[in-house]
Parts: sequence; structure tokens; C-alpha cells
Amino acid sequence: MLYQWAAEAMKAYVPLEEKQLMELLEVPPSSNLGDIAFPCFILAKQFRKAPQAAAKDIADAFTHPYVHAEAAGPYVNLRFDRDYYGRLMMEELDQGSMPDAGNGIKVVIDMSSPNIAKPFGIGHLRSTMIGAALYNMYKLAGYDVVSVNHLGDWGTQFGKQIAAYKRWGDDTALSLDPIGESLQLYVRFHEEAANDDTLEQEARDWFRKLEAGDEEARKLWAYFVEVSMKEFNRMYQRLNVSFDHTLGESFYNDKMQPVVESLKEQGLLEESDGALVVRLDDEGMPPCLIIKKDGTTIYPTRDLATAIYRHDVMKADRLLYVVGSEQRLHFQQVFTVLRRMGMDWADSCTHVPFGLMKFEGKKMSTRRGKIVVLEKVLDEAVARAMAIINEKNPDLEGKEEVANAVGIGAIIFGDLKNNRVNEVNFSLEDALNFDGETGPYVQYTYARTQSVLTKGAAAVEATHEVAAPDAIGEMNILGDSGWELLKLLTIFPEQLLRGIRHNEPSVLARYALDVAQSFNQFYNKERIVTDEQSTRSARLRLTHLAGASLSRTMKLLGVQTPDRM
Repeated sequence: MLYQWAAEAMKAYVPLEEKQLMELLEVPPSSNLGDIAFPCFILAKQFRKAPQAAAKDIADAFTHPYVHAEAAGPYVNLRFDRDYYGRLMMEELDQGSMPDAGNGIKVVIDMSSPNIAKPFGIGHLRSTMIGAALYNMYKLAGYDVVSVNHLGDWGTQFGKQIAAYKRWGDDTALSLDPIGESLQLYVRFHEEAANDDTLEQEARDWFRKLEAGDEEARKLWAYFVEVSMKEFNRMYQRLNVSFDHTLGESFYNDKMQPVVESLKEQGLLEESDGALVVRLDDEGMPPCLIIKKDGTTIYPTRDLATAIYRHDVMKADRLLYVVGSEQRLHFQQVFTVLRRMGMDWADSCTHVPFGLMKFEGKKMSTRRGKIVVLEKVLDEAVARAMAIINEKNPDLEGKEEVANAVGIGAIIFGDLKNNRVNEVNFSLEDALNFDGETGPYVQYTYARTQSVLTKGAAAVEATHEVAAPDAIGEMNILGDSGWELLKLLTIFPEQLLRGIRHNEPSVLARYALDVAQSFNQFYNKERIVTDEQSTRSARLRLTHLAGASLSRTMKLLGVQTPDRM
């Protein structure tokens, strides 16, 4: 709302559309400079003068009863009347209205996508939690959102899994530890294949049988899928993540042949060393492989069928693929082939890449068995959180639930606070720090807001809800730190839309950190539960709004906020 008000105040002096104006507005690096800043670089050509001169002309001409403008170099800095706008901001925040940017546009998000017969490693956390956060963000902004867990339950890897089982499988060991033993078989396959040329061909033969509906191959495949889903669902429950659809690659088996036929009819398929490909030389890309030389399908075939299904059957307006950066070329090829097929909607397909996650500096590899199992990390995080609680607040009621929320929340927030395209070197010790830029820091700040509200309610025998807007008095009683906090709370809608525009949950994670830091400054500089009624009412009301903002933002990221810690 602050951006909206600034744009409305500026639009008479700047030849820009209001939407463009809002996108250019900034928060000054220091509150001493003002509340909102407008950079005049874009006006230099239109005004035919330096940005500094354009800023001065605008500031000199600016008149508004409740907004003051002054030039500072190439910027026009706006300062809002605290009493007038402070009341409006609190009223707007009380209403909690959100932008309806989506207006019912349907977005299908492809996320998580673990591979069957492999442990749910910490590397799967990124796609799962980035996807879940985007789902929540789009939904809050008015989009019709559908989440799909696109399981890796098809492909040559299953030929390898079956071949390994047939050679070295132990039914007793599998029954005792289905996932762990399946991983060991997969790892052994790659170790043995380095010295046995027949293994790779054997794996291809088994996958070909699987695609052809061979009874034994299907039975073994179904077993690996069943035991894997039990493992995955336990992890999703702990992470509090659910999906609208769980549809593996195998779901699209009967949908691939029509794609292949369409490519043939349009003259897009060419033979290359016995395989069928779509050449993309003119796009500066290698050929997109559709059918391998052994006649089996591959990832692009399935992803083409998947995209068409999501558009035609699910009626998606936009398709998001939350998949690692290493698949960038793959999606560029798939989207290009869709366009070649005449699918104009391919322009609404977006790959949402993310960087590699390392654990304590180590890169993970399923083929070599170097994988950090997520469950073990979650257990360790919860145990460490419990140890901290036992040290600092041993009598805390419901401390098991709090330890669970803090431990798991630390892992989720520790990931999402990073720009998604960056490589993440995950450290459990850093993530559980209560003093740094961490989930526990934000959670503790939220618990502090609730403690203050409880004390305030006891002091006045009422809650913050009794403080009506017309009973607050002068907004200056919030103090400078309170005014800064109030301004920060008002820009949540803009932060939400910015996060959606860039498909970037870290925007909201950083916002939560900013709100937590701002509230703590307010808490330390101003006495909130004072004896003076109007001051107490205003400051308790601001505390309530800050707590509500922290809780809402963390919930969007998939992190719980306990009332007490």
C-alpha cells in the first residue's frame, strides 16, 4: 500500500503508467532519507536533462497535503505524514487484503519428483520445499494452483534396478530394509558395470521388457514403487507437504506414442545413429532425443507427453517445473520442440531451476551411494533443538512439538532463505543458530510478539483487539523504530508479487528476517506495555500486526511458528 500511495502521489509529475511507477520505487538505504524513493534515471531521455536535474524539477514542483518530496542526487525521496498515513496503514493491515493478481489463472507446478527405489535424500528438499512455497504464494495471490509430484518411476534406471536384483537380490534383506537394500543394489550395478560390459545391455533389455508389459518386469517395478511411496509419504508428512496429484512418469506411457506420431507427421523426426531425434541446430542446441536406438523412450518423450496432458487435460494456463539447474538444456529442448509442434502455449512453460545442495561441503551422488538421507537430518535437527530447549527452557509446555517445529523449520528456512539458483552448502549448526539469519531466529521473534501481547492483555485486562483505530492517538507514539516496522509490514503484498514474478521464495524468507529484525529493534527501543493507555494500545496493536505478518510469511514457506519457545 505504501508503494501504491507513493505512485499516486508521483503520477502527476512523472510520464509513466502507475504500474511501471510502482515497479521503479525503492526503499531508501537509510530512513533519514525518507520513506520511499523514486530513481529518475529512466526520465533523463524524456526530460532531456540529467537524472539529478529531473529529480530537482520534480521535487520543486511537488505539492501534496500529506507527502513531502525532496531531491537527493538522482532520486526523489518521499516522506509520508506519520499521523495520516499511519492510521491508514493500520486499518489496511487489519483488513489483511491480498492482491488478486492471479484472477483464477491456472498454474500447474511440477515439484519434488524423487526417484523410486532411492532414499529421500536431503537433495530432494530443494524441489519439494521451493515448489511447496511457490504453491502457497501463487494461491494467496489468487491463482488456481495445482501441485504435481512427478515421480521418477520410469526409464533405464529401472532396467538397472531389475538387472541388479536379478543378479544379486536378497529377498530377506529387501524385506528388512527395502529402500536401503535397493540403493545398495543400484550402487553395486554401477560398480560392476565399470568392469562388465554386459550389464548395461542387460539393463536396457529389462527396461524394454518393462515398456512392453513383461509380467515379471512389471511385478518387480510395482514392488519398488510401493515400498518407495511408503518412504516418501513419511517424509512428506514430516515436512507437512501434500500434493494435488502424484503422477509418475509411468502415468504417461500410453500418451507418448501419439506424441511420436505427431512428430513424424509434421516431419520433425530424423534418424541419427539408429535413434530418432528432433534437430535443433538452428536454435544452437544439440538434437532432442525422442526414441533411443533400442526402441525405448527417454525423458524428453515423457516430458513432451506430460506437458501436453497438463495443458489439454488439466487445463493449465502456465506450467512451472521446479527442477535442478543441471536440467536447463533439457527443458530448453522440450519447450522448443513443443513450439515446433505448433504448441503456442509453450511460451507459458517455465523451468524454475535451483542450484546444487551440498551437505557440510560434500556433493551427493546416488550412483556412488553418497547420499545424505533426509530422515536422519530431520531427526538430528529435532534432537539438537530439544537439547537447546532443555538447556534454556526445560519446563516449556509441549516442548516435543516445539522441538519438531524448530528443528524441521530450521532446515526448511535454511534452504529457502538462499536465492534458489545459488549452490547451497547446508550446515545444520548454522541453520539452528538462534541469533543469525535463521528460521529459529524468526520463530523466536514471533514467540516474543505473543509473549508481549499476553503481558499487554494481562496489564489492561484486554487484548490488542480492543484498540480501535480512532483510539490510537498520534502515530508518533510508535517511535521511529515503530514507524519503520509499520512501513515494512505494509509492503508484504509487493514482496509477495515480487516473489511470484521471479518464482523466488527467498524474497519472502528475507522479508521475514527483515520484519523480525525490525520488530526486535522496536522491542528494544520502545517500552510496549506502558502505563499510558493510548501509547500502549498503539504499540500492542503494532506488535499484533508484526506477529501476524511473521506467522503468515513463515506458513507460506512451510515453517511453523510456535507461540512459546
